[in-house]
Amino acid sequence: MHVHLREPGREDEETVETGCNAAAAGGFTGVACMPNTNPDIDSAEVVRFIKEKAAKHLVDVYPVAAATLARKGEAISPMLELYEAGAVGFSDDGVAIKSAGILRNVLEYSKMIDAPVIEHCEDESLAGGAMNESFTSTILGLPGIPNVAEDLIVIRDIMMAEFTDGRVHIAHISSKNAVDLVRQAKKKGIKVTAEVAPHHFTLTDDMLKTFDTNYKMNPPLRTRDDVDAMIEGLKDGTIDCIASDHAPHSIEEKEMEFIYAPNGILGLETQIGLAISELVKKKHLTLEQLVEKFAVNPRRILKLPVPKIQVGEHANFTIFDPELIWTVEAAKFKSKSKNAPYDKRLLTGKAVAVINKKKMFVDDKMMEI
Repeated sequence: MHVHLREPGREDEETVETGCNAAAAGGFTGVACMPNTNPDIDSAEVVRFIKEKAAKHLVDVYPVAAATLARKGEAISPMLELYEAGAVGFSDDGVAIKSAGILRNVLEYSKMIDAPVIEHCEDESLAGGAMNESFTSTILGLPGIPNVAEDLIVIRDIMMAEFTDGRVHIAHISSKNAVDLVRQAKKKGIKVTAEVAPHHFTLTDDMLKTFDTNYKMNPPLRTRDDVDAMIEGLKDGTIDCIASDHAPHSIEEKEMEFIYAPNGILGLETQIGLAISELVKKKHLTLEQLVEKFAVNPRRILKLPVPKIQVGEHANFTIFDPELIWTVEAAKFKSKSKNAPYDKRLLTGKAVAVINKKKMFVDDKMMEI
């Protein structure tokens, strides 16, 4: 539902091909890639470029186009043209859409094609810190980002979704209050959905005491109360999807001083193991519910067909072993980058093979079938 493939512009960190290899290794036959590339995905040419790069790969790539030109929040992108070229949603991911007025226009245009507006919820005036604002940030002497930075944009977006009757999808939700706001909005019948990344239901800001930049991300890791709220939101259906927010970065960039290092971690190759270990094995979700969060709900939100396993249908599925115990080895990841906080961690549950487009990825190899 949410990955960064970096191409065009930062092929040193990831390419469409290596990102798809990481997706296949992680158990995914399709990914939606975010628009903060260079140039941004704000023209039909860039959408087609990405689609062409992925055309021969097992993994389907669905570009999410920029909601505004160059993601600056000043003028909307050519949304209908982008949709016709293959975009499945719109986002200024990395930042929130700058103003309610522009957001209104984006939502009204997106209604014409029933596409979601995917929002990175962070108030720009409260952004710029290095970690969650908390007792821990004070102890570490690091500038903080308060939860309210997320909550304010979630409130705004929910109100605008209600006003326009458009569809808003909250990306990488991380704040307890934000989950409560989405829960209340759903009860009112407002068209809002949400996703959470595994790091926000498995890690807390205490991890930053090591100053390991692999724990630096945006939204930042938050408190135990926030983590518990993510799990509760998954259990009661407030949070619709689990998304990796796969964000590759070069070793040189991640090895900077903590406040200067870029935000983001790898996620595609650990996502299933983390979800089974932390959600299924701990009785928070069933395997059936996990499949809904990973595969069914994202496709429904993006208006993509949900594959069926039956005679006459094209084979498109994942084979995974929910009991397989394995150790994360970031050095062996298919991704070009290695910025993973879960390196050397023991996990339960792993994809064994993926099948799509008459191809199979198994034992780290791609083959025709």
